[in-house]
Amino acid sequence: MISIADKAEWLNEPALQSLLAILSSDGEEARVVGGAVRNTLLGQPVSDIDIATTCLPQMTLERAEGAGLKAILTGIEHGTVTIISGGRPYEVTSLRADISTDGRHAEVAFGRDWLVDAQRRDFSINALYADANGVITDLVGGVADIESRTLRFIGDPEQRIREDYLRILRFFRFFAWYGKGRPESEGLKACARLKDGLAQLSAERIWSELKKLLAAPDPSRALLWMRQAGILTAVLPESEKWGIDSIHGLVNSEQDLHWAVDPILRLASIIPPDAERIATLGARLKLSNSERERLEHWAAATLPSTEISEIGFAKKLYRSNVQAIEDRLRLAVVSARAQAIADNNAMIRAGQLSKQLTYLANYKRPKFPLSGGDIVASSGLSGPAIGQIQRQLEDEWVNSGFALGRDALLTRIPEIAATV
Repeated sequence: MISIADKAEWLNEPALQSLLAILSSDGEEARVVGGAVRNTLLGQPVSDIDIATTCLPQMTLERAEGAGLKAILTGIEHGTVTIISGGRPYEVTSLRADISTDGRHAEVAFGRDWLVDAQRRDFSINALYADANGVITDLVGGVADIESRTLRFIGDPEQRIREDYLRILRFFRFFAWYGKGRPESEGLKACARLKDGLAQLSAERIWSELKKLLAAPDPSRALLWMRQAGILTAVLPESEKWGIDSIHGLVNSEQDLHWAVDPILRLASIIPPDAERIATLGARLKLSNSERERLEHWAAATLPSTEISEIGFAKKLYRSNVQAIEDRLRLAVVSARAQAIADNNAMIRAGQLSKQLTYLANYKRPKFPLSGGDIVASSGLSGPAIGQIQRQLEDEWVNSGFALGRDALLTRIPEIAATV
């Protein structure tokens, strides 16, 4: 008997224990399933807690409401009800079997067979159940696969993928987070053979999976195998002739220099800084405005010279998108560190770039001392002339190294106004 009782602090939460008891009375049964059990066995943090139950969806709903708990019909046609207990949401899903699938969605039938429920899931490590006492039910060999860090489809990989082509990307995403060595060969081959099915997926789901993969502690091996299997080209063709070699160096730099994991910077490291291709990528994957704009600014930015003075660097930052300069600098540090293995000059360059990053981390954009109202009051002008005067004054202020004060700038207004 395997138990997680001594490892799962979350299992002792009164709200969860109460909910499991509500769903397990009168001959029914409820168990925690999936990620919470998997991550506990792996010694990793647990966020969402999902529950599987023999209760039919309507019974789940009635029992929750009967106990005074809020219930949300998040997917009741597929057996899922979200129940708020102790202020925390729990997804509760009835045991089920897939009757028919179309490569993304399934028609389900509810039942009481835990094995049938386990066999319809994607990977063995996600089909582990734990009861209220922490005792694990493992019907598909998930515990052994966790111990060996093997990501394995349940049953026939091709059948699992044809049921839902998103599982191709999930295979590599879960491998990035939990796998070791090389991916399980039959699963890898099935993903490669069926990659054309990815065309059925929505852009939002593809980007969601890619972003989660890029957020893994070290996604470099998963990306390598995605490229080998033709998957990366299918979902991210921009990377095809650019390569993914820099991702390993970026991960090393993150770990050595204590940088936070940044999926967008990792994406930038494996695509060319080409505005047109980034626009295509952003539209195809439906990136958020902030994600797309960050990549576009990065592509347009120029790297500051390592010989630039501190005040010169401050001027550049004032006139630039600071995040874009930071992204450029970080990737330049990664490149220099990789070259430094065989080139002492590259090590020096890495140090210079890192110094600029340190300055940037403490940079606060200076505030121009004058307002449009100041210029109107001192010039007696209005309309477009005000903007023209302000731009010239701001240029003089920046060129002075931000040294010109408010009084000095005010004295310049009449002279500039006379030329407008």
